[in-house]
Amino acid sequence: MALFLFLSATCNVTFNGGTIPAGVETIAIDNFPNQSNFVSTTLSQTFTESLKDKFLRETKLTLADTDADWELSGAITGYQSSPIAPTGNETTALNRLTITVKVDFVSKEDEEANWTQSFSRYEDYESTKTLQQVEAELNQKISDQIADDIYQKLTQNW
Repeated sequence: MALFLFLSATCNVTFNGGTIPAGVETIAIDNFPNQSNFVSTTLSQTFTESLKDKFLRETKLTLADTDADWELSGAITGYQSSPIAPTGNETTALNRLTITVKVDFVSKEDEEANWTQSFSRYEDYESTKTLQQVEAELNQKISDQIADDIYQKLTQNW
């Protein structure tokens, strides 16, 4: 029994394909403000909540406001809709919404593990619809995808 307790205290813990080091119990996720040139009024909240939900759903980490074992902060740095599939009539069949988020990761226990990286994802939508018509749905999909990417980056290197 003592060997089991020793091993469980010193080993990394695996959750859904990712590993979190033993001793990491809390995570602080700051609000990610939208600093892109295009303002989407709900994007900051949508992305921040997607990121929090991902870690709360996939791990046993507790969300903390300050002094956490892990800290995630950053900003939404890109939000762009652009045509991607031209037709013969000088119009496009599809548009692409691309969101880019810069993320800073800080580990209280292991400074060498700290990193800064930008994550970018996109979704296409029909040009017969305006961005405003599909914005809420696409923002949620892309936010979830970027949250997955951040989770994978954070839990794959331990």
